[in-house]
Amino acid sequence: MNTDTHTADEELAAQPVAYWTDITHKEVIGFIRGQLAELGLSQPQYWLLRHLSAHDLSADGQGRTVDELAAALREYVQPGDEPVADAEVLLARGWLLRDDDGQLWITEAGEAARQRVKAAVPRIRADIHRGIDDADYATTVRVLRTMLANVRAEPIKA
Repeated sequence: MNTDTHTADEELAAQPVAYWTDITHKEVIGFIRGQLAELGLSQPQYWLLRHLSAHDLSADGQGRTVDELAAALREYVQPGDEPVADAEVLLARGWLLRDDDGQLWITEAGEAARQRVKAAVPRIRADIHRGIDDADYATTVRVLRTMLANVRAEPIKA
C-alpha cells in the first residue's frame, strides 16, 4: 500500500475531494462488509439486529415491522441491499421472530450474533484507522463536515 507521505501539501490540496471520498467510501464499505461476512452476517443484517436490540439502537426494545426497519436503514443502505430479504434470512436462522402483527423481534440467538459481531467492531475500526492518530482523524471529519455544509442548502446536524 502506498500512503504517499512525501507528496507535497500543495499537490495534495489540488486533488479532487470527490474522487478520494468516493473511492475511500467504496473501499471502506467493501472492507467492512468482507469482515462482517467472515463473521456470518451481511452489514444490512447486522443493522437489522442492532435496530431491534434493546442493548443497541432500539430505544425501547420493541418489535418493528420490516417497513419500519427499512425506513430506519434508509440512510445506510447501498445499491443492491435488500433489507426485506435480509430480514427473511434472519427469520430463517431463528435470529428474528415475526409476531401476529407482522412485527419482527430479535431472539436470544440473534442477540448473541449481534454481540459477537459488535465485539469485533473495535478490531475492524482499528484496522481501518491503522496509522491515523485521533487528531488527524478528527481534523479529516471536520474538513469533510465543512465541505458538506458548504455544498448543502441546510447546515448539517450532528
